[in-house]
Amino acid sequence: MSAPTTAARILLEGLVDYAGLFPPAELDMASAVRQYAGHLAEEAAWMLGRFIVPAARLDEFETASAAHLPRTTDRAPWRLSVLAGADPADAAGRVQAFNERHGHGPAGRASIDTMELRAADAAAVGKAARSVPPQVIPYIEIPIVDDPAALIAAIGGAGARAKIRTGGVTAEAFPPPAQVARFIRLCADAGVPFKATAGLHHPLRGEYRLTYEPAAPSGPMYGFLNVFLAAAFAAANLGLAQLETVLVESAVGAFQFDETGVSWRKHRLDLDDLRHLRTRAAVAFGSCSFADPVADLRTIHLL
Repeated sequence: MSAPTTAARILLEGLVDYAGLFPPAELDMASAVRQYAGHLAEEAAWMLGRFIVPAARLDEFETASAAHLPRTTDRAPWRLSVLAGADPADAAGRVQAFNERHGHGPAGRASIDTMELRAADAAAVGKAARSVPPQVIPYIEIPIVDDPAALIAAIGGAGARAKIRTGGVTAEAFPPPAQVARFIRLCADAGVPFKATAGLHHPLRGEYRLTYEPAAPSGPMYGFLNVFLAAAFAAANLGLAQLETVLVESAVGAFQFDETGVSWRKHRLDLDDLRHLRTRAAVAFGSCSFADPVADLRTIHLL
């Protein structure tokens, strides 16, 4: 693997939250934990973010991870993001207890520092954000079919972060570019960081198989470079129509990375723009595969 440029390193570091438990991979817990542990030992481990697990399966995770978690302070603790499910209060209790167990004693070194919840209206946003334990960052998934401005404003007001679903295992699960661009624009305008989930296995927009089944249908999928660079350009005040164009850009080499930034057409982002992106705009995306993004980045010579 070649060394990434400085700009690519800033954009990609810790970008991929591992969601191997979820479709289309849908691994069992032992396999998902084993894969995550293996990825942490790979050359591209610097790109790997959190392990995503439902709150209701934390006990199962603890059993499966017992042989893999670091036991000494010379190895970084595993970071987890927990899906709250239908009962955020119960999930919060599980998260608090998990962090207490793993912060002390022989249980192993792991930490839940984010929770992912859902809300369909402003009141639900506030309730979801209040359910999260102290020191844990809430990401609140919202619908984007209708204008989500009020929901994003509520998320910002609650001190939380937003979450967008960018695909799934059927073509119908992928929102149109206009909706994704609007979400990104509104988050930038409100100063609300977000993460994305589903359908972002590949760096660039293109036609891909929707699942891992040999006879699976194909459909247009967003690229994670498209989504995250659109968010960076939104923070740099690119207009809504141009953000849509960024989201559907499919040409290999359209995004040019170097030691001082990244270019797209006549537009330029410097290293500070990319740092702002990853800390205060678009933070991470969930993928059921870590191997796919890494392999594709190598194919287009970004790694």
